[in-house]
Formats: sequence, structure tokens, C-alpha cells
Amino acid sequence: MGKGKVYKIGVIPGDGIGPEVIKEGLKVIQSVSERYNFSIETTHYDFGGERYLRTGETIPDSAIEELKKFDAIYLGAIGHPDVAPGILEKGILLRIRFELDQYINLRPVKLYPGVWHPLRDKGPDHIDYVVVRENTEGAYCGIGGYFKKGTKDEVATQLDINTRKGVERCIRYAFQYAVKRNKKKTVTVVDKANVLTYSGDLWRRTAKEVSTEFPDIKLDFAFVDATCMWMVKNPEWFDVIVTNNMFGDIITDLAAMTQGGLGIAAGGNINPEGVSMFEPIHGSAPKYTGKNVICPLATISAGGMMLETLGEEEAAKTIEKAIMKATGEGYIKSLEAGKMGMSTSEVGDLLSKFVKEV
Repeated sequence: MGKGKVYKIGVIPGDGIGPEVIKEGLKVIQSVSERYNFSIETTHYDFGGERYLRTGETIPDSAIEELKKFDAIYLGAIGHPDVAPGILEKGILLRIRFELDQYINLRPVKLYPGVWHPLRDKGPDHIDYVVVRENTEGAYCGIGGYFKKGTKDEVATQLDINTRKGVERCIRYAFQYAVKRNKKKTVTVVDKANVLTYSGDLWRRTAKEVSTEFPDIKLDFAFVDATCMWMVKNPEWFDVIVTNNMFGDIITDLAAMTQGGLGIAAGGNINPEGVSMFEPIHGSAPKYTGKNVICPLATISAGGMMLETLGEEEAAKTIEKAIMKATGEGYIKSLEAGKMGMSTSEVGDLLSKFVKEV
């Protein structure tokens, strides 16, 4: 154990392959902590499908209060084949996001050397940007309802909620992140302001006002449909993208494929003033459970994001360098389950070794 700072981490391994990848992520964090003289204390929670099937409960109220006391939360994957879609996602993921006010979903989109990806003429120099997604508003608030449900005249509404406060703090975070990244110094607001005129106008007006506080950062605007084209054709244009909850949810999956797939994509649900939660983007992949074949790099990368947010920036950079060594020097043959050329736990062992050497 390091003699330095101690971080208290709430761990939710979750369902399917979640516990397997979290185990490797913790292994790498433990290894890098010895090099940089800090340590982590973990508390594990069994929230997920098995617990729900056993107790009928997703997450108890008391646990939400407990989670607020950690320095960060590390999550594996949520989703169980015997539980209807939406129950665990809403009851666990969305509830933690909303109740801990994790108003930023941060998705780095970075292509590592040696990783196969579908964009023929693009390499690691072209695909290196970040998506800042608003994480607690939009169409995901669950405000809406039915009229004449089950009849031929049925009406369903789902309101897209955008508050000045919610939009402004998200945009400000994006500008601050562009300053910190210090790369292309550009913030691109992605919307559909030509059709969704009211919410689009709020986002654009707010962005223009916030941008006056950041004279060194260029402000751009792009429609979400065009953004999807450019993510494929000219990903090198982007630096920091900021967008609403729904558009962010959609474009980050497209972005993940351009960086090599869900096996490497990590994300953070961030409350800059509170407790943040970090996770791989992939699901619980129940068919691979217990087979020790799933790629843990996304979870290891999420662990690196967690350390960066906690202030352990050197340790975070070391984890990223270790991943780049593993992919760039051919140690890991593929990010696909069963095709890596080594097992899940062997990847964890390899990265644990590399974080001490790179």
C-alpha cells in the first residue's frame, strides 16, 4: 500500500462480464498506485440483475446516501437477460446519475496505435477528440405520458427538458476542458437548431455568452446529422464536442466504432463538484460471462479517467501509455471477445506490468 493519499472508491461490478473486467481494472489501478504512492480503499456493491431478481429492488435509498460519501464510483456493466430492458438502466444507472447530479457524460474518442477500426484513411493522428454530453436533462428526464393508451387514437409525449442552468454548466465544462486539453482549442456545439428551434436557440445563445469568458477558444456550431458524417469523413476536425443528452448518447456510439469498437471506449459520469462514476461503454455481454475472453481495456481506461478526475494525472497518463504499448506493439491482437490472443485476466496482468515500466 502507498503511504500517500487514500481514495475511497465505491465499486459496482454489476452484471454479466462486469465483475471480470472490473477485477482487471482494479488490478491495474492497484499496480499504478504503488508507483505513484497513493492507495485505494474499495467497497463493493451487488447492484444489478441478480439482486433485483432476488429482492425486487434495484438500489436502496440508503445506498444512494452511501455513494455520495465516496471519492468516486467504478462501474462494470448493467443489464441482465432475465430482467426487462429499462428496469436496471433506469433504476441503477440513471438514478445514480440524477441523484448524484453527474451532469457531464465525458467520452474521450481516441484511436490507439495498432487497433483495427473501419475508417480506411484515418489513423491515431486523426481520431483524438472528446464528447461532452449533458447527462441529467433532455429527453431522459422521463417527463411525458399517454393519452388514450391502447386505442387507435393513442398519443405519447416525451418532453425534452433544457434548462438555462443545465445547458450553461455543461457548455462551461466543455470550454474549460478545451483549455485543459490545449490541442485545437475548439468547442463545437452539436444540435438540430434548424428544426428544434427553441432548445437549439437556448444552447446557441448560451454558448455564445459563455464563449466570451474564453477568448482563446474558438466556438463552432454543427447540426447533429452533419456531425455524424464528419465523424466518419473528417474526425480530425473535432476537439471538444458539446451536445445534449440524446444526441450525445447516439453520436458517442458512432464515435466508439471509429476508435476500434466498444472494447476500448470508456466514459465518465461527472459531477465536477461532487462524486463521479466511471465505466466502460460496452454492455454486460451475458453470452461471454465467466469465459475470461472479454477485452478489459475499456474498463482499464475508465479507471485511468477516474484517477485523472481524482487528481492523479501522472498515474492516468501512465495507464494510457501502457494501453498504447499493449496495442501498438502487438501484444493484443484484437479487441474482439476471444480474439485478443490472451485472456481477460492476462490482459490485466500485462497492463499491471506495463504501468510499472512505461
